[in-house]
Amino acid sequence: MDSILVEVYLPSTNNSYDIRIPRKCVMWEVTKLVSQALTELSNGFYKADDKAVLCDRDSATVFNINLSVEELGLTNGSKLMLI
Repeated sequence: MDSILVEVYLPSTNNSYDIRIPRKCVMWEVTKLVSQALTELSNGFYKADDKAVLCDRDSATVFNINLSVEELGLTNGSKLMLI
């Protein structure tokens, strides 16, 4: 599977996590996967739910959930934030 490594900042824990995401997945799927992964990685400080949103960490621009990772131009090292 073709994937990229991104850094996801989780404000509720004030930590960043490196996560691999598939290039071909649409963002609503990625958001769900990342949310579930961060529930485990944060040792329960974050609880996954359907209201999670992924955005660009620098500009706080919310990603279109209907576009793929590739279509959004995300690459290795992209910095995201889960809110």
